[in-house]
Amino acid sequence: MRLQALTTALAMMMALAGCSDDRREERLKAAGPNPSLGALLRVADADAGARKFAACAGCHKATRGAPDMGGPNLYGVYGRPMAQQSARYSYTAALANAGGRWDAPTLDAWIARPQRVVPGTKMFYPGVSDPLDRADIIAFLRRQAD
Repeated sequence: MRLQALTTALAMMMALAGCSDDRREERLKAAGPNPSLGALLRVADADAGARKFAACAGCHKATRGAPDMGGPNLYGVYGRPMAQQSARYSYTAALANAGGRWDAPTLDAWIARPQRVVPGTKMFYPGVSDPLDRADIIAFLRRQAD
């Protein structure tokens, strides 16, 4: 099952590469040279993030009331403590004991490479290497809250 989810995620990431650039160059220019996470978040596009989140949708939903799937529903996750998003989801001990909150820097590192943030997590995902793509996904997750 994990291999199937990984294969699906990789296929979706490849499909996203052919999608509209969502004013990418314009936004990168506005962020400045060697932009920080803060600069990227200022130019992030939550709608673009929603499209990029499609790569995550094989395991996660981010809508109010949606069920947990291979991973927990991420609606309202922004700013919450790690491993406390869903009372129904079975988090790994590694994630449950990691501490911290799902703030922008933590989400940025997690989306880039989950295993690097919490070794032992069961989320086997290769990560999103592009910092602007990660900022867009974070903007989307920030929007998906009450």
